[in-house]
Amino acid sequence: MDKSLILVVEDDTDIHHLLVRILKKGGYETISAFSGTEARLLLEREQPALILLDLMLPGISGEEVITYVRQELKREIPIIILSAKGGLENKIETITRGADDYITKPFEPEEVLVRIMAVLRRYKGGALAEQEKNLSYRQVCLNPASRVVTANGKQVLLTPHEFEILRILLSQPDKVFSRENLYEQVWKNGYYGEDNTVNVHVSNIRRKLSSAGIQEEYIKTVWGIGFKMA
Repeated sequence: MDKSLILVVEDDTDIHHLLVRILKKGGYETISAFSGTEARLLLEREQPALILLDLMLPGISGEEVITYVRQELKREIPIIILSAKGGLENKIETITRGADDYITKPFEPEEVLVRIMAVLRRYKGGALAEQEKNLSYRQVCLNPASRVVTANGKQVLLTPHEFEILRILLSQPDKVFSRENLYEQVWKNGYYGEDNTVNVHVSNIRRKLSSAGIQEEYIKTVWGIGFKMA
């Protein structure tokens, strides 16, 4: 796979061509989709290093593309949203679905390139996980190399962000991690009071562990601070 191949999914022709020019100037190769349906078809045969995705698309929406990549393909391709929807609720929803970053239109070319470099650097850094030992706590086991989590002997499917949060908590089970600390480690961005984003992801992890048959509390909320393994 070409590590620099980026899938651009944007239905506005002018913005799409602008993004392609920006990316090519930045040294990336691109493939194009002008609808969510076209993006889905491309992803069946292509393996881009990153997806730059609009939300308001003809056919399949951007949100549905995220769900398709994370739940059906089960691939950890980094996804950056680029949308005119600038509300906090939209950002939280897409991040919860599995997006890695969110850029609001209108945008600066330099911002797009910097965000892409940051996200790709984080994903490539995941290769270091192969050197890490398996992490376990009571009935939960996490394999950093295969990125497989099991609870009560059953595999638990986590999004990339959920996996990283659990990995961090399991790495030091006695330590309390603040929401700010978790956000900065997982999203690699500046912290802007995104407490709800972290809370939603922790809630999702708890729900998935419970679905695997884990009844007791595994992630404890330390009020006013953050989270730790219970």
